Amino acid sequence: MGRRAVMSERLMGMDDRVWLRHANPWSVYTRLVTAPLSFLALWSWVWVGWWALVFVGVAGVWVWLNPRVFSRVRDDRSWATRGVFGEMIWLRRRDTPIPTHHADVARATQIASFVFMVPAVYGLIVQDFWAACLGWHGSVLAKVWFVDRMVWLYTDCAHEHAMFEEFLTTPAAPR
Repeated sequence: MGRRAVMSERLMGMDDRVWLRHANPWSVYTRLVTAPLSFLALWSWVWVGWWALVFVGVAGVWVWLNPRVFSRVRDDRSWATRGVFGEMIWLRRRDTPIPTHHADVARATQIASFVFMVPAVYGLIVQDFWAACLGWHGSVLAKVWFVDRMVWLYTDCAHEHAMFEEFLTTPAAPR
């Protein structure tokens, strides 16, 4: 990648080739559907005991496979594509600084996602369905807000990154 990858990227094996497949809207939207299914896989512990590990394993394999099974994106017309491209810019912010207002909101959405995971984990541990469900889905909504903010970041900064030139559907704004 020519840059230092963050831990989550390393765990997922995300290189530029995989990111371009993940930017396919099908990858993004099926990933969103995976969130409630992952919750159900975790919650299935209550219903099926250790067999829940099968469902959790299937969900984990899908999360890893998802950015790899769809074709490479061709342009940046989709909201989902722009969100993934914005996330690529966000992850490269040490190499190419981004506007402070984007960084502040992105961090706030990440903090919100983490805060929502507290009742989710608590609910999973004590088997409180509503705490777990609302916390989990609150965390997902914060992630969607993060992706939406990444669309704004991409819109503002894409022309500063040569890697996106072939995808741009809008010309650079005059400065």
